[in-house]
Amino acid sequence: MQVPIINVEGAQVGTADLRDDIFNIEPNRAVMHQALLRQLANARLGTVKTKTRAEVSGSGIKMWRQKGTGRARQGQKRAPHWRKGGIVFGPRPRSYEQAMPKKMRRLALKSALSVKAQNGQLVLVDGLALAAPKTKEVAGLIKRLANDRSTLIVLPAANNNDNVVRSARNLTRVKTLRHDYLNVRDLLGYDVLLMPVTAIKQIETHYFSASALADTSDEA
Repeated sequence: MQVPIINVEGAQVGTADLRDDIFNIEPNRAVMHQALLRQLANARLGTVKTKTRAEVSGSGIKMWRQKGTGRARQGQKRAPHWRKGGIVFGPRPRSYEQAMPKKMRRLALKSALSVKAQNGQLVLVDGLALAAPKTKEVAGLIKRLANDRSTLIVLPAANNNDNVVRSARNLTRVKTLRHDYLNVRDLLGYDVLLMPVTAIKQIETHYFSASALADTSDEA
């Protein structure tokens, strides 16, 4: 698959040959959906908690004698049907973490990348570096190259990315992301995927090389 390479001014300066097995497959929408739900679930803290009748404050003695009062029999003030009583079947701290096989995670990434490439939402630039942090320059870049749409900027592993990150963090519809933190949620959450050409090779090496596929670590 060939994708044009443009410079920061928007002029085409060449083309890039992308791997068809990564950027031009038939997207598996079911796997993308499952990967997105997994990522959202794994981001949940699971710290919500309600108190049972054993945990709320209050006396545990019987409120009045069992018979002879004309009132309904009662046990203690902490019972759930009393005001400020315990909560029945309320939420408790738990883990929402979901597991997903590595091959499925990789397929979800390839499907999301293919969706961007096939829909013309993948923009490759020959270089992306700033001499100093300048939000105005990044805003102008997004307007020229992405038609002012929400943009995910994927940066390669380099030492000159800090100015780009600092320049883009004040823009509400722009996010910068290192290539080794690529994920389905961000890929699907932004209209345009903008990245330097050097990031393509690093993505292929990090996620889809033989050694990466053999690795059992769960970073995605």
